[in-house]
Amino acid sequence: MPKKRARPASVPRTATGKKLDPEALATVERAAVQGVRARTEEGHLLAGRTPPSQLRDKSRRSGAVRIVEESIRDRPPITEDEKLLQEAGPQVDFTRTDPWRVLKIMSELIEGFDTLAGIDKGVSVFGSARTGPDDPQYRAAEETSKLLARSGFSIITGAGPGIMEAANKGCREGGGHSVGCNIELPFEQGANPYVDTLINFRYFFVRKTMFIKYSVAFIIFPGGFGTLDELFEALTLIQTGKIYQFPVILFGRRYWAGLLRWLQARVLTEKKISPGDLDLMLLTDDPDEAAAAVVAAHEAQTRAADARLANGRRGVKP
Repeated sequence: MPKKRARPASVPRTATGKKLDPEALATVERAAVQGVRARTEEGHLLAGRTPPSQLRDKSRRSGAVRIVEESIRDRPPITEDEKLLQEAGPQVDFTRTDPWRVLKIMSELIEGFDTLAGIDKGVSVFGSARTGPDDPQYRAAEETSKLLARSGFSIITGAGPGIMEAANKGCREGGGHSVGCNIELPFEQGANPYVDTLINFRYFFVRKTMFIKYSVAFIIFPGGFGTLDELFEALTLIQTGKIYQFPVILFGRRYWAGLLRWLQARVLTEKKISPGDLDLMLLTDDPDEAAAAVVAAHEAQTRAADARLANGRRGVKP
């Protein structure tokens, strides 16, 4: 009998069908970073501003400190997140070791807690940085935030252009406290001009902690991977009982319809989630509806917190 030919080893492929090897992966990763930069710059340009990454002043911020001397870095440009996640290797001095980074992380947490301590009714708004002022979603984010500000809520964003800018702008128009949590990237992304309180973070997970800790709701406008990251993190924290009475509002029915169909047809059908998990998300196209949902949820949060406090005083277990 003739011997069967051995099948050639299968080559992993990307979601678009491209062959994946280390060199191709590196190229894709570089393109992804440039894509983030291009979208951020486009958001600034659509708002009529020169992107900070295109200014002559090429110094960058690391946390609250502006970095001027790039030679002290391992290899410019490199972010603190990248340093943290690199494999351990020969160390030059203590300030480049993980124990030192732990101290920097602690200082960043303290700075965030100290700066935002006065916020007890915050709403985090997420969405694309490339959404321009003429886009209906920009105007919807602005109006939603204005309504929430008039109801006494602070608005927290990533401080960038696009949807983030619209939310901060609406908050200011409504007389509320507008907060921006900026993140160190391989390029200077800058903050929009409608932020009242700006905090610059080195580490993504510290920044994400601030979004959750000081928010009573998330409003998710159309966006990319960063927006999806915040969406699914909030859903996971609700699903695992870490936060409660926390509305996650998807704004833009048409944009989110495909994702929701996939979750229902594939993820739910294969029992990767429970049927009720889909009801953790609210869907709307109406700023009034979104604002009303946040107000109602906050009232429920307050009642639940008061009940837990009263039970604790009486020694009743929840």
